[in-house]
Amino acid sequence: MSILVIVLHIIVCLALIMIVLLQTGKGADMGAAFGGGSSQTLFGSTGASTFLGKATTVAAVVFMLTSLVLAYMSGNQTASTIMEDSPAPIEQPASAPAATDAGSANNAAPADNN
Repeated sequence: MSILVIVLHIIVCLALIMIVLLQTGKGADMGAAFGGGSSQTLFGSTGASTFLGKATTVAAVVFMLTSLVLAYMSGNQTASTIMEDSPAPIEQPASAPAATDAGSANNAAPADNN
């Protein structure tokens, strides 16, 4: 199931890139804004939506839906680890280091002579 969604996501992603790159920009009709009589002027109405505009909308919606499905599927996976079957390590209390004669004489507290 996830492979199908990933393949669909990649195809829609590439299609969306191609559709957006095929469209003309708003600056391409700059000459028409100064008396060209076109329905797609810079500050006027946009006219009827084109096929590429509708295709962009459909591709964007499918891209967002596949993104949400992939995010949901990745969030609900059970994590597998290599440490699942191994027992917990045995905890041993740390033993105090053995004191040497010279070390214990230097660290000894002075006797209270009251």
